[in-house]
Amino acid sequence: MKEIGTIETYFSKVGVVAVTLSGDLKVGDKIKIKGANTDFEQEVISMQIDRKPIAHAKKGDSVGIKVFDVVRKSDKIYKIG
Repeated sequence: MKEIGTIETYFSKVGVVAVTLSGDLKVGDKIKIKGANTDFEQEVISMQIDRKPIAHAKKGDSVGIKVFDVVRKSDKIYKIG
């Protein structure tokens, strides 16, 4: 597992997190989100930059990622595999 970012904002109504990536990420990758009260894995099914869908993001990009569970600011995102 490699840490690829820290959650900056969680938009609960749409289930999306905002994160600035410290590594590459693409749709289809498996991620783990872990924090004090958070611990789950999921596949990346949707990513956006400036509300436009993207398939791949690189280190330094600020992206929105659709998540399927409640997360909190400062939770860590890890890329699995």
